[in-house]
Amino acid sequence: MLYEDVIERLKSMANPKAVEGMARYGINPSGTLGISVKDLRKLAKGIGKDHELALRLWTGGIHEARILASMVDEPERVTEEQAETWVSELDSWDTCDQVCMNLFEKLPTAYDKAREWAGRPEEFVKRAGFALIACLAWHDKSAPDERFLDFLPVIEAGATDERNMVKKAVSWAIRNMGKRNPVLREASVALAEEMSGAESRSARWIARDALRELSKKGKG
Repeated sequence: MLYEDVIERLKSMANPKAVEGMARYGINPSGTLGISVKDLRKLAKGIGKDHELALRLWTGGIHEARILASMVDEPERVTEEQAETWVSELDSWDTCDQVCMNLFEKLPTAYDKAREWAGRPEEFVKRAGFALIACLAWHDKSAPDERFLDFLPVIEAGATDERNMVKKAVSWAIRNMGKRNPVLREASVALAEEMSGAESRSARWIARDALRELSKKGKG
């Protein structure tokens, strides 16, 4: 499908009322059309994989076009330069999480990027690091426990960041790790219990959030 046709289709799907609601949930309204992720997935399925189209969609200035770009891109053709450019240009939590889920987790460098970005100072780059950990814990079923146990110090360090967009991603990461299996649940709960006595308000919030979910019967 041609770029111009995709943009025309996106604009025809615009829902201004939805934009207002999205803004209330902290989604950047700039260039936002108000299209649901469900509808974007349907559109992406009809388009198929197209790396060149993804590159153009990312630079078009439309919020949903960036999410769509992550859905239609071809992971094997994504360069490190592209990944670094895209992560540095993230400006909304939903775009961040969707790009991690749809594309970044499929890169061969995903684990390295998760660790690297989680240590960066930029708000959405850092969020992407922890969102990537959460996505890998959720979807990479064949990965050994050691790959995730190695992230525990990264999570502990990131837990002291008081920015809302970061701390919620850190919580997501530790919760998804803990739900993966009993071994990682035990390790995640132990870290959360340790963080519950931290001086950082953010670390204590993350600990409570993680323990609330990981203590439920039947988890892990």
